[in-house]
Amino acid sequence: MQYYRITSRTMWSAWPFLPALVLLSELSVVRVQTAPCQTCRKLTESFIKGLERTATKNFGGGNTAWEEEKLAKYASSETRLLEIVEAACEKADFECNQLLEQIEDQVETWWFHRQQEAPDLFEWLCIQELRVCCLPGRFGPDCKGVPGGVCGGLGRCEGEGTRLGDGECVCDPGYSGHLCQSCADGYFRERSSNSSRAACAACFHSCKKCAGPQDYKCLDCKPGWILHDNKCVGCDQACVGCMGTGPARCKKCARGYKLRGAKCLDVDECGDQAIACPGLNEACINEEGSFHCDCADGFIRRDSICVENKPPEKGLFDDMTDDEVLVLQQMFFGIVICAIATLAAKGDMVFTAIFIGGVAAMAGYWLTEKGDYMLDGFLKGR
Repeated sequence: MQYYRITSRTMWSAWPFLPALVLLSELSVVRVQTAPCQTCRKLTESFIKGLERTATKNFGGGNTAWEEEKLAKYASSETRLLEIVEAACEKADFECNQLLEQIEDQVETWWFHRQQEAPDLFEWLCIQELRVCCLPGRFGPDCKGVPGGVCGGLGRCEGEGTRLGDGECVCDPGYSGHLCQSCADGYFRERSSNSSRAACAACFHSCKKCAGPQDYKCLDCKPGWILHDNKCVGCDQACVGCMGTGPARCKKCARGYKLRGAKCLDVDECGDQAIACPGLNEACINEEGSFHCDCADGFIRRDSICVENKPPEKGLFDDMTDDEVLVLQQMFFGIVICAIATLAAKGDMVFTAIFIGGVAAMAGYWLTEKGDYMLDGFLKGR
């Protein structure tokens, strides 16, 4: 089936033909299946604010009584609709503007024909027409009822009020279960003085399950803690299992520790006779419960090998100043000119031409200010 859309710009500029155009728009409603409920809700809320903002306005042409008698009442006029629509979305809100462009026919239909019988724009547009939202307490494509009266009042339903989501309960902190009726880990059920179900309260911070808020009422511990005499104690890193805090309360020493007296103490792997770091030029660095190998002083690691950290060798001209380098270049150029002059003296025309050109170039350089500066500096021993 092919639809013919009527844009708001066309409709609002064709006032004399408005009734026929509205009828045509009703026959060619294009439902927007992809518009999110949140955007639709935001748009309708903005539209309602526009209604309130323009509630006491009029045409403002100087003769309002004549205009309303001859044209139409401002309250239900195209002029008022246009004012509301133009301010419905912020310019930077792409989703709102895109949705408004898609549903302009439905908005005009509601404005001119549905306001009286369907005063709730959100319910008529977002739920009935566009079918992107549901009534509170419902969710999914068919707007099914939320289980347990919205998760027993102790959470929210995933997708509630929209056509999305699976209806699963997202429980409030402290609660868990299908309908949020159980206490989550780290919480316990308080005693209730009446027939109502008691609330869940927090356990002591180290308890995973407990019978009360005190530290001695733990039933199970969170990771990193050990249950001992109904208390969750934090074992020292030197321990594998413990009866309390500190290295003297270990049941067994962890790797890298050794029992000395009543305590599990760090083993100095670097102090043992066995070579902990067998690599050439390596040094052993002891750590708490472990060690690592690094290059000895004066060495750096290159390709997994520790090599001597020598400064890079200097080149032949590294210690020369820029001026000295230029003088050296000129001396070399002079030697080349002398060699060519020797060949030119033997009557070779090619070398004679090269000689003359070289002399001219060299003379031009030394006659410049830079040449004067170089010669002066060189003669002064700079």
